[in-house]
Amino acid sequence: MTERNSGSVPLTIRERVHEVVFEADTFSGRAFDLLLLWSILLSTAVVLIESVGFYQERYGQILYYAEWTFTIGFTIEYLVRLWCVRSAIGYARSFYGIVDLLAILPTYLSLILPGAQPLMVVRALRLLRIFRILKMGHFVTQGESLIRALKASAVKITVFLFAVITFVLILGATMYLIEGQDNPGFDSIPKSMYWAVVTLTTVGYGDITPKSTLGQFFASLVMVTGYAIIAIPTGIVSVEIAKAVSAELTTQHCPTCSREGHDRDATHCKYCGAEL
Repeated sequence: MTERNSGSVPLTIRERVHEVVFEADTFSGRAFDLLLLWSILLSTAVVLIESVGFYQERYGQILYYAEWTFTIGFTIEYLVRLWCVRSAIGYARSFYGIVDLLAILPTYLSLILPGAQPLMVVRALRLLRIFRILKMGHFVTQGESLIRALKASAVKITVFLFAVITFVLILGATMYLIEGQDNPGFDSIPKSMYWAVVTLTTVGYGDITPKSTLGQFFASLVMVTGYAIIAIPTGIVSVEIAKAVSAELTTQHCPTCSREGHDRDATHCKYCGAEL
């Protein structure tokens, strides 16, 4: 019989279900996760195929039943996850908990709002579990480092975005003054701001272009400036990633808050303090 922490106390049914559903270190847990991954892939394929008119006309009914079969299966799985964790609210509020919920909502939403089925492609986010299932601990470690780096640079990036928005407003107003009289593409500041965003990010749709010599010269300056601006957030995040030194982590789930990425010798969750 499976025992808790290699001791003499046997696991309860709830704890054994948790081990199968959330952990990938046992044969049953790994088999469950692989079955889940294949189900996610097939359900996503159903959504893609259903959007093709030829297949929709010929196999629409079959695809409809397949879609509901996967949704009911994922619904049962979601309820089981809520039942077997210590804190259902903690799991429901976690990243994977939200993704699991969003994976089943579109089908039920389609009963009220027809056409919502394509939103089911959000199920593809559940494939992120593949790193845990295939024991790619290195990827989990790097993912944790990236998340910490993004959190650490959030304030700097926010300030940077506000500065860019202000800059776009100035660029849009300037181009409106230069081109607005003779170019219908720049007949308002909001349209000119749209041009500024497209040009500054070096996307360059080409749907709005300056025609005057002064406007083209100004646009050239904006394009060159765009390359410099793009480098700023990259540098901010790169510095924070360099600072993020991560220890070797495991893929073990906390049964209370459902967070993972704990140290290998950890006995308690570093996020909520619950026993692992």
